[in-house]
Amino acid sequence: MKTIQQVNFENKKALIRVDFNVPLDENFQVTDTTRIEAAKPSIIKVLEDGGSVILMSHLGRPKGVEEKFSLKHIVSKVTEIIGVQVKFVSDCVGEEVEEAAKSLQNGEVLLLENLRFHPEEKKGDVAFAEKLASLADIYINDAFGTAHRAHASTAIIAQFFPNNKYFGFLLAKEIESIDKVLNNSEKPVTAILGGAKVSSKIGVIENILDKVDHIIVGGGMTFTFVKALGGKIGNSLCEDDKLQLALDILEKAKAKNVQIHLPVDAVIADAFSNDANTQEVDTNEIPDGWMGLDTGSKTAELFAEVIAQSKTILWNGPLGVFELDNFAKGTIELGNSIAEATKNGAFSLVGGGDSVAAVKKFGFQDKVSYVSTGGGAMLEMLEGRTLPGIQAILD
Repeated sequence: MKTIQQVNFENKKALIRVDFNVPLDENFQVTDTTRIEAAKPSIIKVLEDGGSVILMSHLGRPKGVEEKFSLKHIVSKVTEIIGVQVKFVSDCVGEEVEEAAKSLQNGEVLLLENLRFHPEEKKGDVAFAEKLASLADIYINDAFGTAHRAHASTAIIAQFFPNNKYFGFLLAKEIESIDKVLNNSEKPVTAILGGAKVSSKIGVIENILDKVDHIIVGGGMTFTFVKALGGKIGNSLCEDDKLQLALDILEKAKAKNVQIHLPVDAVIADAFSNDANTQEVDTNEIPDGWMGLDTGSKTAELFAEVIAQSKTILWNGPLGVFELDNFAKGTIELGNSIAEATKNGAFSLVGGGDSVAAVKKFGFQDKVSYVSTGGGAMLEMLEGRTLPGIQAILD
């Protein structure tokens, strides 16, 4: 893999595509700095070698130029985290930008304005990519969160650096971690797939059936399986048009000797609210008017046993509505089981927006092996797809 580890950046300008699409509060303060911290090692490597850094990123989904999506809001936070005063320029192409890039000295960092202020970025416009490329000597992609997009700054730009394009440390680590789960895993391998819909995970399930020994199903998609098997699910979430698909998945898994573990009991509620009445019942005996919002205590024990025996664990999606305290227990107990297995030598990879949010909320981020920074990108890699941002460096 072509990583920046192999490069000396002395007297070189490095253009780094980072993913600084970070959450901001109403006062434009960064509320989660994970993505900035994740990019720090690559930036520091260039600076310590004696080079300079030009950072480019998007923020949000602006329609044209929108003040609230300006990257100027994060300059002080990036400066604080990197430990170097970050310069800012109010566009990402044009004369002012070219001037700022040209006058950048070794050891300095320049942040460009939001790439998506230009529609050409998302269109993958070649001329726009070429303008960006003209600013530096070397291109580094360190933005896993956008690696599944064929945008100008993530994929198209690489062609202008035929011999000078590399993976940053973060992107390399992401690729390695997913590859470890899919292709170089120590068995038994367990995949935990949560979330609302079977349909959103079908590509992942089909791709990993040949690579895993166990699949633990959680979240809303549980009830599509339970109903397909003839269970009573009350008012629980269900994709009625996917019942046959659920049965097909169970059939395929059986043929490949993969064990699928469904929750055996559920914490149910008479309304989607933290103040609702609750009770614990078997998953296939949910009365009308009630809905399953978390896994129950028998399920926690069952899942803990599977995880304790696992040597490789992939966690994508929570088990319940963890945002509501009364329905967070299943997800917390699962996190504890994964943390314990990791402590005992298992490799655990967590990815996907909701599971990452759960891991942060309940303090598991230092108790698992790796927390991925890209939701959609990770899902596509787990589906077996080649991501444009990664392919562009490999080509």
